[in-house]
Amino acid sequence: MDYKQLGIRIRQERLRLNLTQEQLSEYIGISTAYLGQIERGDRNVTLDKLIPIANRLGVTIDYLLTDYINEHSIDINLKRLSQLFDGKSEAEKEMAVNMIKMLFSYTDELKKH
Repeated sequence: MDYKQLGIRIRQERLRLNLTQEQLSEYIGISTAYLGQIERGDRNVTLDKLIPIANRLGVTIDYLLTDYINEHSIDINLKRLSQLFDGKSEAEKEMAVNMIKMLFSYTDELKKH
């Protein structure tokens, strides 16, 4: 298992939520130093700590462990979009889909020229 990639993903999600290491480590019940070691991939993280990390970050464990899941599973970008949609209203989801459609329409036109 590549703990460095797991740590990078945890750090990215923590920063996305504007959480400090102190805030996340306090929520999980570990020291800030230990969380820093997890994020750098220097220390292994146990399942009993990974679950609250995923819960606090609002992501799934399979997202955090993406590198270890079967290659035939759903595309990682679809998982990321799904997680971005969590907690959003139907109107917000519809707006996001329409924006993506518009972006793809634009990039498709660029490819034609």
